[in-house]
Amino acid sequence: MKTQTMYLEHANISVNNLNESIRFFQAAFPDFAVRGGGESNGRKWIHLGNEQTYLALNEAIEIQHHEKDYLKNGINHLGFVVNDVEAIADRILTAGFKRDYPKQVEKYRIRDYFADADGNEYEFVQYLSEDLDERNFYDA
Repeated sequence: MKTQTMYLEHANISVNNLNESIRFFQAAFPDFAVRGGGESNGRKWIHLGNEQTYLALNEAIEIQHHEKDYLKNGINHLGFVVNDVEAIADRILTAGFKRDYPKQVEKYRIRDYFADADGNEYEFVQYLSEDLDERNFYDA
């Protein structure tokens, strides 16, 4: 029996400023390029990514600022597995974005969290082991 591999192809995110969102994600992932875009229902949109994955970014018509609250429903953050969390952190900080939560260095992974211009939080995780039991170890 063949096991199906699952991966997230894209996330669709509404943002206040399309250019600032592009700047944030290209700081994190320099290989991300605009794959396509246009306008629909009076809103600009783009697909930003590489050949395997992308982010569908839609510019909001009504600008809103939200406060993240892990106690209410909704998406709290998106997590990206990366090879070098320090390099990504350096690029994001150099681009002027802020760390959203203290970096967490654990036995088998390093996690770092940053907010984009809209306050959306993104986690970048670097696994320090290829062993799945270690990668999925949680020291409670």
